[in-house]
Amino acid sequence: MAPPAPDSAAAPGLFTLGVEEEFLLLHPETGESLPVAAQVLAALPAPDREQSRKEFRHSMVEMVTSVCADLAELREQLLTLRLAAWRAARAAGAHLVSVGATPVMERHRSVPDEPRYHAISRRFGPVAHDPAVCGCHVHVGVPDRELAVQVCNHLRPWLPVVQAITANSPLHDGCDTGHASWRSMQFDRWPSAGPTPHFADADDYDDTVRQLVAAGIMLDPAMIYWYARPSAAYPTVEVRVGDACPTVDDTVLVAALVRGLVATSVDEIRAGIAAPRLRDCLVAAAHWRAAHEGLGGHLVDLRSGGQKPAWDLVDELFTTVTPALVRHDDLDYVRRQLDRLRVEGNGAARQRRILTESDGDIRAVLDHLAAQTTAR
Repeated sequence: MAPPAPDSAAAPGLFTLGVEEEFLLLHPETGESLPVAAQVLAALPAPDREQSRKEFRHSMVEMVTSVCADLAELREQLLTLRLAAWRAARAAGAHLVSVGATPVMERHRSVPDEPRYHAISRRFGPVAHDPAVCGCHVHVGVPDRELAVQVCNHLRPWLPVVQAITANSPLHDGCDTGHASWRSMQFDRWPSAGPTPHFADADDYDDTVRQLVAAGIMLDPAMIYWYARPSAAYPTVEVRVGDACPTVDDTVLVAALVRGLVATSVDEIRAGIAAPRLRDCLVAAAHWRAAHEGLGGHLVDLRSGGQKPAWDLVDELFTTVTPALVRHDDLDYVRRQLDRLRVEGNGAARQRRILTESDGDIRAVLDHLAAQTTAR
């Protein structure tokens, strides 16, 4: 989301939505990452350029919506921004592709010429130069920062399920990794990434961040890459567990479910219901399982222990957030999109299906991804 002025009427209110989407720029024939981000950003029309961001790779661009009140507005903005970026990428000789991890190859791994990026490169070395990964970050308006920290505690049992829904990066170096989200495997190498710890309050959160910076684990608070966090820039809870989603409707579905979870968490907090205290190692294991299985296997049920078929947990997530979906008039849309996902599978399943049907032709998968990115 573009940052509003502090007194702006467009400032996020309770349960408003905003989405940040990261995209790869790939060679139309080989699928190799192309370092043309500067050309793409320069070619965007002025209004769309204001909603774009430079990323950590020359082969990536990010597009961010403004604050949205409902799913229809969010969907229209996402489609408009994707089409604008697609046209600019085509002019630069690249495909704009919404995928979680670099599927084939990235030869050019230098970072943009900015002091902070160079500092990150020096500090983290090869980790900072892994092939590019792309995420989908959902912001939900929660004006009270103390409340935002408590919401993040309540989200912990459900974020592995959201991760499984978004899994869209099975390929790496032209091969199937066996993981539904290879992005998650790569991203876990960063010391400040992963499941959000449980915090007593906002002071506890801030003190922990200060200690991590003081210990040299990260350069600054902006390097907190936990799966959910109070946004450093906006009065929101930011959920950043998901891969970049193949289609606009995949992204809007995730945004609706995340808003439903945030609203449900606020209801529980106001009713005096405490967030479950979960062992960090079990939460991390649940996320690993989600990244590996996606929706095609079993996931860890962090509320009761053990494992369940992924779709059983998706159904339980849907039931949990149904009252919030009804309040926001999102229920019918979410039900339709989940029904579609049962048939089509998530992004990882779609890529694998194309790979099988084409006898292992990676180019067929890349063409499919490029078409999905701007599908209406």
